[in-house]
Amino acid sequence: MNATEVFKQVLQKIIPGPEEKEKVLSLAQKLKKRVTNEAATLELDVKVEIGGSVAKDTWLSGDVDLDIFVLFPKDFGREKLEKKGLEIAINAVKEWKPTKRFAEHPYIEAKVEGVRVNVVPCYKVERGKWLSAADRSPFHTEYIKQRLEQDDLRDEIRLLKRFMKGIRTYGAEIKVGGFSGYLCEILVLAYGSFFDTLITTADWQPGQVVDLQGFYSQLREIEILFDSPLIAIDPIDQYRNMAASVSEEKMSEFAFASKMFLKDPKQTFFFPPKIKTYSDSELENVFQKRGTDTLFLSFDGVDTVPDILWGQLYKSMRSIQRLLKQYDFQVVKTSAWSDNKNLNILIIEVEGSNISNSKRHLGPQANSKEAEKFLKKHLNTKETVSGPWIEEGQWIVTVKRQHSNAVSMLREKLHEGGRNVGVGSKLVESVKKSLKIYLNNEISEIYFECKDFATFLTIYLIGKPPWLLEL
Repeated sequence: MNATEVFKQVLQKIIPGPEEKEKVLSLAQKLKKRVTNEAATLELDVKVEIGGSVAKDTWLSGDVDLDIFVLFPKDFGREKLEKKGLEIAINAVKEWKPTKRFAEHPYIEAKVEGVRVNVVPCYKVERGKWLSAADRSPFHTEYIKQRLEQDDLRDEIRLLKRFMKGIRTYGAEIKVGGFSGYLCEILVLAYGSFFDTLITTADWQPGQVVDLQGFYSQLREIEILFDSPLIAIDPIDQYRNMAASVSEEKMSEFAFASKMFLKDPKQTFFFPPKIKTYSDSELENVFQKRGTDTLFLSFDGVDTVPDILWGQLYKSMRSIQRLLKQYDFQVVKTSAWSDNKNLNILIIEVEGSNISNSKRHLGPQANSKEAEKFLKKHLNTKETVSGPWIEEGQWIVTVKRQHSNAVSMLREKLHEGGRNVGVGSKLVESVKKSLKIYLNNEISEIYFECKDFATFLTIYLIGKPPWLLEL
């Protein structure tokens, strides 16, 4: 099958039909009116706008977020904007059990008639005179709408978004470290089509620059201002890198997936095969065959927003990985999973959770100034197993390890929550109270109770992205 045929089949699945469009647009207007009425009730002079992919008509069928922005006068103080903005939003969607979320400042999220709705307060400002991060969003919407009036690339954008979702590189949140919807739109505008975007990005290397508006004439200017694997200059703000959240890993995955698709176009890049989880015996067999040991550090959820949670999880993961290396456990691979509410799991795979009780320790040169100090330290001590002796002109000693079992070491070091070894401050109390450490197949206790975790762990154990399974 050639690329054109693949595109045609995919578009049939992702372009919203007339009924779906009517439903979403009708809901958008209904909620806009409700928000406007709530602001009027409070006698507030605000402007209410529909934003995001709904306003730009770039959303995917069955996968839509509705963004409603409440634009306050710029003389509103931040505290007042947050208080009144939340009051308007909560009252407008109160029958759908709204949830408070946080970005730079709080906003409200609710599931309304099957559609995730975000009601976001921001300031009505002149371009470039931002008072909050959300102030740019209405300008983003207007910019994309104007460009799409010149070149109707909506379906090309839909293809790129679905491709990104299929290869798991979509999403600017810390958990993913991938591409935002707005960045996808800008890439298609920059390169002219979905296919041309893939051709260009297939050769991407770290340090790649996308400057659609041509703000900068010299690469050196950009390198001085920004430092990230991918630099994409926001067309409405030349001092903002809208790709700052994209990790080198996700950038590289996208580039390589683009290259592979161009060689062999398949729908599996857009819709990867469903992952079949393991039976109890299969799971046990998988761990046995790996020849490594996988540690699972499980602890209860914490009351914080997802971006902060995932920042803390990744920070804690790096710290625990350093701790393991400090005691000579060789880390093979790490990952993390959370349901964002009740359960967090850090996954650390090591070459072996048990290592020898003693190790070879290199000392100074045989006749150096440090030799006498070395001998004094290691002669006739409990920690010395053998030596010291001279080998090839250098003092050597065999000493006892402080820890030869990874599980017992982690239990000891994390007993009080792990703050002193680098566990994220918001996780310390939960780790202290609820930490459980599972080794290999012991995780089946959670695997067979939580479907989302089972799918996640299966993909981890397979060890390659789903779109590669049929290549």
